Amino acid sequence: MSTGLRREPRLVTIEGGEGAGKSTVLRALREALLADGFEVISTREPGGTPLAERIRELLLAHGDEPVHAHTELLLMFAARAQHVQQVVLPALARGAWVVSDRFTDSSYAYQGVARGIEVGFIAELEQRAVGIEPGLTLLLDLGVADARERTRGRDLLGGASPDRIERERDEFFERVRAGFLRRAAQQPQRIRVIDASADPATVAARARKALEAYRRGLGS
Repeated sequence: MSTGLRREPRLVTIEGGEGAGKSTVLRALREALLADGFEVISTREPGGTPLAERIRELLLAHGDEPVHAHTELLLMFAARAQHVQQVVLPALARGAWVVSDRFTDSSYAYQGVARGIEVGFIAELEQRAVGIEPGLTLLLDLGVADARERTRGRDLLGGASPDRIERERDEFFERVRAGFLRRAAQQPQRIRVIDASADPATVAARARKALEAYRRGLGS
């Protein structure tokens, strides 16, 4: 467990680079928990509340003014603090499960490793503005070239055009992937790596299996 953070057993997060299939896995986990009679809140970061969604728009929109790495990080944590206080903690307090598409691990990978911001600074923000960590994190690992093919196909099928971060170069996403894998190696009890190169149904099945194993460990 990270120093100064409270681990929340019913908070499950899904991490990975662009195109790894996080939305598909989130739906699969939500359906599995609902089938067993639990209340489930599915959410995302940045976002999850009206204010946090507005911050998301600022973060991802294209503009003439370059976004400094520290500005990006602080906006991410502003959205996350609002999300945790308004959505995550109230749901956990009433016994619901929360499944989130991204959480603080993304800041360590994107703004930490890929942007070069000091890990200690991110950790301090995490402790002061978030205060909790997931009980389980599923890291969907996919090579950058494969991820590019998936997102390209999504765009051709009428999806939204790439946002500011999605337009970064491959070298940036290689660093993001390395950052995620480093986090997983450091915290193997919390972060389970799932090979996301298979078809969506197979990846979703692997994620459900990981959740089932985790819940057996909790006795729930």
